[in-house]
Amino acid sequence: MFTFLVQRLFQALIVMFVISLVAFSIQDNLGDPLREMVGQSVSDAERQVLRDELGLNDPYITKYTRFISNAVQGDLGDSYFFKRPAVDVILEKLEATIELVFGASIIIILISIPLGVFSAIHPKSIWTKAIMAFSSIGISIPVFLTAIILMYVFAIELQWLPSYGRGETLNVLGWETGYLTKDGLLHLVLPCISLASIMLPLFIRLVRSEMLEALSSEYVKFATAKGLVMKKVYYQHALKNTMLPVLTVGGVQIGTMIAYTILTETVFQWPGTGFLFLEAINRVDTPLITAYVIFVGLIFVVTNTVVDLLYGVINPTVKITGKGA
Repeated sequence: MFTFLVQRLFQALIVMFVISLVAFSIQDNLGDPLREMVGQSVSDAERQVLRDELGLNDPYITKYTRFISNAVQGDLGDSYFFKRPAVDVILEKLEATIELVFGASIIIILISIPLGVFSAIHPKSIWTKAIMAFSSIGISIPVFLTAIILMYVFAIELQWLPSYGRGETLNVLGWETGYLTKDGLLHLVLPCISLASIMLPLFIRLVRSEMLEALSSEYVKFATAKGLVMKKVYYQHALKNTMLPVLTVGGVQIGTMIAYTILTETVFQWPGTGFLFLEAINRVDTPLITAYVIFVGLIFVVTNTVVDLLYGVINPTVKITGKGA
């Protein structure tokens, strides 16, 4: 366990170094931040003074070394627009994004597992064909189009649900949540469904594929031959082993969904990190852009490490060192 953790930590440091290098490198190609920070009346001489004060004229190595030395202390720079540490701005918006991802994850779990299992147990059913057709269509439709369709139907035409914003929130131990108010829940429905539509078809097909493989395995055939009730064979034997690869993919997709919230939050004007990232690009707020890219990269690294650990714990045939038994 200790050796595995050390190896994963070393790999994570290398990955984060590469991410920081890429994120820091692209900021010079995003435009001049002074254009958004000062007005037209500021002279060129004053602009040069500001550039010197912000360190924008320093050599690349100097700027990157300064950035890394501050980053290891948790300082990713101050946002040009908010005049506050970029990390604080991101963490402030993170609450809304986490709630969005959590709601989408619940929808994916509650729908993909039953539909995937059903389509594997009844492969020739007409309902299975409908489920597979639905998943094929779902994979082909981009998330922003799904969001626009849902908004048009349920918010504009039927007027059942709100079309934008986060709604009323309630402070619980310093966490602003919309899950404890009716208005907050109503505002969550459409964005969560839209975000879930990205991964839902994938997980339906994944659960079905793994369930079919489990049902054709020897231990399931042996359990059936022993005369066990088929529900017990399906849900206690086959489904348990089906969940192992689903857990692996699901953990990785958490980071992906956080990255995909950019489109969903933009359509619904959801005040999360994705919408914040687009605003930062429009304002050429390079410290905030760099901090966001590094933050999302960190989420990917952490989730991958946690998934590896959980997989080794859940599946006793896999050694925690990463080598098969």
